[in-house]
Amino acid sequence: MKIKNDQPMIFSNVFVTLLFAAVIGLTGCKQEGPAEEAGKKVDESVERTQERLEEGTEQRQESIEERDEATGQKSGSVEEYLDDSAITAKIKAEMVADPLLSAAKIDVITDKGVVKLSGVLNSQQSADRALEIVRSVKGVKSVENNLVVSPVSR
Repeated sequence: MKIKNDQPMIFSNVFVTLLFAAVIGLTGCKQEGPAEEAGKKVDESVERTQERLEEGTEQRQESIEERDEATGQKSGSVEEYLDDSAITAKIKAEMVADPLLSAAKIDVITDKGVVKLSGVLNSQQSADRALEIVRSVKGVKSVENNLVVSPVSR
């Protein structure tokens, strides 16, 4: 009587089963959608903007100080300017990433933490969403809303 060695057969079956499970698992993975890609691009854009602003801080401070000495006046600090720029950049980035506002033309100006919005939107929902985004950004002290709702007629 001859004894047959079943170990290679079992190993082969387990390997095929694992390989099959891996293929099924990988086919179930989804590619990133447009929202994820837009979110990454917005985050990268905000990060690059903040880096550029920080790089020029010392030079801007010196320029402001020189101008103040020459004119005998005292103006806002570079930190205030950078904070305002960062607030504006963050707001614009979030608006671009928002599907409701991505196509909207909204002007955003920040001065000492006060955000001024202006533009024409096609729905009250868009205007409300813009205000919601602005109010969620850290550093915003108040909002001057000059947005106009004018539905597009067909």
